[in-house]
Amino acid sequence: MKRSIYDQDHEDFRSSVKAFIAKHITPNIERWDSEGFIDRDAWTAAGEAGLLGISVPGEYGGGGIPDFRFRTVQMEEFAAVGANSFNAGTSVQDDLVIPYLVDLGTHEQKQRWLPSLCDGTAIGAMAMTEPGAGSDLQGIRTTATRDGDDWVLQGSKIFITNGIAADVVIVLAKTTHGAGSRGMSLFLVPTTAPGFRRGRKLEKLGLRSNDTAELFFDDLRLPADSLLGHEGKGFVHVMERLPRERMSIAATAVAAAAAAFEWTRTYCFERHAFGQPIGNFQATRFTLAEIATDLEAGTSLLDRATVLLNAGELSAVDAAQAKYWLSDMHNKIVDRCLQLHGGYGYMLEYPIAKAYADARILPIYGGTNEIMKEIIGRDIAARTRSQ
Repeated sequence: MKRSIYDQDHEDFRSSVKAFIAKHITPNIERWDSEGFIDRDAWTAAGEAGLLGISVPGEYGGGGIPDFRFRTVQMEEFAAVGANSFNAGTSVQDDLVIPYLVDLGTHEQKQRWLPSLCDGTAIGAMAMTEPGAGSDLQGIRTTATRDGDDWVLQGSKIFITNGIAADVVIVLAKTTHGAGSRGMSLFLVPTTAPGFRRGRKLEKLGLRSNDTAELFFDDLRLPADSLLGHEGKGFVHVMERLPRERMSIAATAVAAAAAAFEWTRTYCFERHAFGQPIGNFQATRFTLAEIATDLEAGTSLLDRATVLLNAGELSAVDAAQAKYWLSDMHNKIVDRCLQLHGGYGYMLEYPIAKAYADARILPIYGGTNEIMKEIIGRDIAARTRSQ
């Protein structure tokens, strides 16, 4: 579907994204899925093509264009070829790691990491989730303790996207015991640091070629300048930036749902049963009509949220609504598209099968959709009480 939110610059950028995908991504997707890992060369090629760090100021190697629409163009084109794993990895890089550094990093931290994150020679990861603390970040147990001028990091993280490939990890840790959300801080951790240890590469239901790992910090000593942002403000820093992460998930959901619809629409008028295309049957047409309408409504919601994000006016509630509704919509659409494929939809040689597995994580990460509803519900209650 044509998006009125885009102008010619975005469409020109789309052409370059398509060229990059045709050369570096499409020929490798099946191999990456089989091996469970994406070649580092794909990251450096993305950097050379200007697809990483578009919002980063030019002095640090980026494109200097803080317009989220360029990110949504990428997501649409990655989804169109089923490159959901590569999209997941680059989304962590561009929508989590890089914005944290741009917003909170010192000049020295930015100089050290941003150019290599933008050119793809470095890969970043964000480490918040722990075995006993997912959406409840106040339950984390990883600690960072002062020892002279240094910090000593101790603990572990789980479900960390890019964890195996990462060169730098942003880690949320407790720095003041008993202070709750006011006692957490963020740290920049090079994966070459003594005491940093990667656990097993986790086997996932979907996003098979995107590496997800356990990480361990065994008395890992960090210099004082590894602190990212303000001491004791880590939880606040995360809360302030979660809307961007949730918008990335929402945009991925719309892009992947649209791709699933396009594959299915085509399939329904190529596949014959009872002497005619299955798209000629009323039941099929009704389902396609419902999916198309859901996509139009979902795209309008995403476009509104994108405009707010670009204007710096996206609230936590806006982001929660977009993330919850669009990721649920995505799962419903992919399920119905698979059903229209019949038995072929269950075969991994068809992109809809992998899309079905890839979709299931979206209502979970970035804060579960139950947490999104709690954010929205609390806002409703607060506004009602104030009337």
